[in-house]
Amino acid sequence: MLPEIDPVALDLGVVQIHWYGLMYLAAFAAGWWLAWLRAPAAGWRREEIADFVFYAALGVIIGGRLGYVFFYKPGEFIANPLYLFAIQQGGMSFHGGLLGVMAAMAWYARKTKRTFFMTTDFIAPLVPPGLFAGRVGNFVNGELWGAPTDLPWGVRFARADALPRHPSQLYEAALEGLALFVLLWFFAKKPRPVMAVSALFLAGYGAARFAVEFVRQPDAHLGYLAFGWVTMGHVLTAPMIAAGVIMLVIAYKRGIYATELAPRTPEPAQARPVATKRNKTKSKDRKNRNNRHRG
Repeated sequence: MLPEIDPVALDLGVVQIHWYGLMYLAAFAAGWWLAWLRAPAAGWRREEIADFVFYAALGVIIGGRLGYVFFYKPGEFIANPLYLFAIQQGGMSFHGGLLGVMAAMAWYARKTKRTFFMTTDFIAPLVPPGLFAGRVGNFVNGELWGAPTDLPWGVRFARADALPRHPSQLYEAALEGLALFVLLWFFAKKPRPVMAVSALFLAGYGAARFAVEFVRQPDAHLGYLAFGWVTMGHVLTAPMIAAGVIMLVIAYKRGIYATELAPRTPEPAQARPVATKRNKTKSKDRKNRNNRHRG
């Protein structure tokens, strides 16, 4: 059985620091560091990274909360609209966070005169370490456990029941976090058509999440939606796989690279020489010499 770990990592009396919050902090720190490393090769200035990560973090937090409430708890919201702000009760959705980040990147792309997919191609390889940290946080909190199993690595979660269950949080950490990070990081090291890296992220995450959903316990208030195995995760993830594959084909068919779309900085105009008395005298002497030669 997994020991019941106190979700509060540090209690300072007035302020409590939760493990899950520390995982978010680790995710944003990893994203900032990786963005700083990746910036020069991707044609970005390192001075941009702080603003970029700030807007991405806003998208994750706001979108993640909205997604959880509207995708998984719409009844709670209808009964009590203030439930949207009950963040102390927990509840974040990856798919909502993804939509939030997409909105933030659309705004940031417009601000920096880049295309939307130039921006999402840059951020895509930075996301998996955050997913890894989040899934480890789920495991530490003893939440989002898997279905019952008789496999030797089954874990008994104190907040569930006495049955050994799949540690699906760790499966997701390994697939959505480590494996997807390695795939995207090395794929993005070479020049790729615009939209290709974003497409691979969608398809890769979708495939990993879709697979793990078969051994993940569905939310109690939703259960299986169809056929005794379809979960809300399947419903939200299947379109990601399809969109990722289609986008990847389109990206390579178009064959447009970021260097062709990057905003060009106009070259500074050369300063005209300032006319001085000495320059005027030299110019007059040169003109007189030319006139003598003509004569």
